[in-house]
Amino acid sequence: MSAHEPIAGIGETHLLPPNMTFNDVTEAVARVTENKAPRGWWFLFIGALLFLGVLNAALGYLLATGVGSWGNNSPVAWAWDITNFVWWIGIGHAGTLISAILFLFRQKWRTSINRFAEAMTIFAVMCAGIFPGIHTGRPWFDYYMFPLPNQMSLWPNFKSPLMWDIFAVSTYFTISFLFWFTGLIPDMATLRDRSKTRVRRMVYGAMALGWRGSNRHWRNYERAYLILAAISTPLVLSVHSIVSFDFATSVLPGWHTTIFPPYFVAGAVFSGFALVLTLLVITRQVFQMQEIVTIKHLDLMNKFMLGTGTLVGYAYAMEFFIAWYSGNPYEWHVFRFNRLALTAEGFDGTMWWAYWAMISCNVLVPQIFWFKRMRTSIPVMFVASILINIGMWFERFVIIVTSLHRDFLPSSWGYFSPTLMDILLYLGTFGLFFTCFLLFIRWMPMIAIAEVKMALPAADPHWVPGHGDEGEDQDHAPATEPAPAE
Repeated sequence: MSAHEPIAGIGETHLLPPNMTFNDVTEAVARVTENKAPRGWWFLFIGALLFLGVLNAALGYLLATGVGSWGNNSPVAWAWDITNFVWWIGIGHAGTLISAILFLFRQKWRTSINRFAEAMTIFAVMCAGIFPGIHTGRPWFDYYMFPLPNQMSLWPNFKSPLMWDIFAVSTYFTISFLFWFTGLIPDMATLRDRSKTRVRRMVYGAMALGWRGSNRHWRNYERAYLILAAISTPLVLSVHSIVSFDFATSVLPGWHTTIFPPYFVAGAVFSGFALVLTLLVITRQVFQMQEIVTIKHLDLMNKFMLGTGTLVGYAYAMEFFIAWYSGNPYEWHVFRFNRLALTAEGFDGTMWWAYWAMISCNVLVPQIFWFKRMRTSIPVMFVASILINIGMWFERFVIIVTSLHRDFLPSSWGYFSPTLMDILLYLGTFGLFFTCFLLFIRWMPMIAIAEVKMALPAADPHWVPGHGDEGEDQDHAPATEPAPAE
């Protein structure tokens, strides 16, 4: 099906309406930043600030008392801290996939959602970065983890998986931020030229970096964007693969498996797309973006979730097969009793509920997307995306806690229960994420204006340059023909 073929029976008939003009795109996106914020935005923003305050209070208490305020114990030395870290870093993978990989494959449907997903990547990585620092117990010595000698003339231990995380996360954040900001430059110039106050003109002008939309500017922009996309693409595979090495390079039953790198990458894209979809459905409805983010976009995202969810389900099955085929009694015990907990007498395990919550949300729920009616139903996809994110959190919890809570000796077995500090820190990261996210959609273009305009001629074969674009500075619209040289 081409981008502009009708989709029968779902109310929206085109990927982008064929009569949409450059000015329509600009007005639809810019009005969100120019008009007064609706009451609902203020309600959500105040709630996010309250949770951000919870995060600050929890971090202050943690620094004053130490990680003993968590529920971690022996043998469960890693618990909610690393679970939350892996979950948040996985959320950020959808942004890079949508922006970089789909860009390299020239998938035009990405243009309506890539800016949204890129911003979520930045904020999710910020939330993830909190946990490697604080779980060390003495975060004021975290500079030991960076490649510089400390006061004892010691260099970091580059064999430590914690060091791998530092390099992976910092590199991922840096490249993702540059990719996101580069795409913003033409749109910031549009907002600059539409600004009616001096302050807005100065702020947006500074972020536009002198953009005038000349032929030279567009050539340099497209070259830089392509280079950053090429650099970002390997990061989708490498970052979460490196995070998986935190577990796979150990000899602990339940962790020591070679399937973890592709398994973690598929799960990261799975959870990232789910959270993008959750927030996109709400934002699309609140700010009336139905003509730019259509049902077709959401349908394609649901297909991605179905595909990655199938890969994750395959990985779950392969874990059990390898545990059985290896003949290792300790490995088989972890999967049969610690996770599956299914015996002839029924469920016989302490944390069977976490494993079956994971299977229900990550394997069973996505199967509804085989049916087009379900993929194009807003309420169905909204509920499914929330359940998938819950299931992906349980996946990380299952991998970490159920592999640790029963050691090799029964005398070393234990049970993990989260404390109030565990819960408050996790909720607090949502405060940081949503505070940044709400500020982003309020003051920056949440849709890539310039990139959506590039897709318009393909959506309307009868489009005529300059027709219907009154009221907009044409310099910032991507030229369909080379502009005169400067």
